Amino acid sequence: MRFLACGGWSQGVVMNFMSDNASGVAPEIMSAMAAANDGSIRGYGDDVYTQRAGGRLSEVFERELSVFLVATGTAANALNLAAITKPHGAIFVHEMAHVHCDECGAPEFFTHGAKLLPLAGENGKLTPGAIEKGLQDFPQGIVHHPQAQAISLSQVTECGTVYSLAEIEALSSVAKSHKLRVHMDGARFANALDSLGCTPAEMTWKAGVDVLSFGATKNGAMGVEAVILFDEALAADLPFMRKRSGQLLSKGRFLGAQMEAYLKEGLWLGMAAHANKMAALLAEGIENLPGGRLRYPVQANQVFAVLPKPAHKALMAAGAGYYPWGREPDGVSIRLVTSFNTREEDVAQFLSLAVNAA
Repeated sequence: MRFLACGGWSQGVVMNFMSDNASGVAPEIMSAMAAANDGSIRGYGDDVYTQRAGGRLSEVFERELSVFLVATGTAANALNLAAITKPHGAIFVHEMAHVHCDECGAPEFFTHGAKLLPLAGENGKLTPGAIEKGLQDFPQGIVHHPQAQAISLSQVTECGTVYSLAEIEALSSVAKSHKLRVHMDGARFANALDSLGCTPAEMTWKAGVDVLSFGATKNGAMGVEAVILFDEALAADLPFMRKRSGQLLSKGRFLGAQMEAYLKEGLWLGMAAHANKMAALLAEGIENLPGGRLRYPVQANQVFAVLPKPAHKALMAAGAGYYPWGREPDGVSIRLVTSFNTREEDVAQFLSLAVNAA
């Protein structure tokens, strides 16, 4: 259970661990947008910035792609799921998945009624066994049941954990054996990539992923995500679906400029690596804190932990920004999120305050 309430947080807060959405824009990306603002250019994504961004994504993923830039992760997820699911279909998701809990029914809306079927799993992860059980509960071919057509996995998960390549391959294998498509919600794709130390291709299409929501906003962009389809046949209707959903921006060059700058010279990977490093430092400090503990393994840039109540009170009084996240009998359950511009001195100050109060 989540509690979106916090104390002591205001604009300009130090020790900001509220969310990577609360961070600003990387200077390199802001500069790229300013450069794209010089002069006039064709609209609706028919511009050199968008074309170069699409070409760069194809290089990054080592193959030709169908790419559609949008402004939000919700739109990316919903459009991708609509591309692989019919209105009478169903999508297996983890019970904590963002598409299930935090997108206000957008996937159901964009798919014109497809049903999300939540499944349990430790550490925010789907398992092949859970999918097999879900298929038993909703047999294919029965007219009274929604017909399973896809699975959606979050990489990074809502618990801050990361699917290994073997886990993605196993999920894709069971999906393919039942003719289900595989969607990856990659809102924190770069953080997962840094965690695994693999290539984008290895974490997606080589492991059986059909469509990817490639996130940049949480990792230093102002607002750009990519709908990526590895099967060109799935892309035929996407231009019309994007337009109908209000995601075909007339000044699309500013999406293209962001994505191009994001991918230039490994900027995206460096920012994600920094965020992950800051989370690891927080996790190590909390584990060494008397009465402190981690709720889930810390594998990317989110830390779910339990703090002693005195430490929580001291941090709130000092203006630290983070969310209480559920209830624990022996302390305060919290979520901390680091980003590309998290300062190491803020991490040190947070841990120092917690140690002194515990």
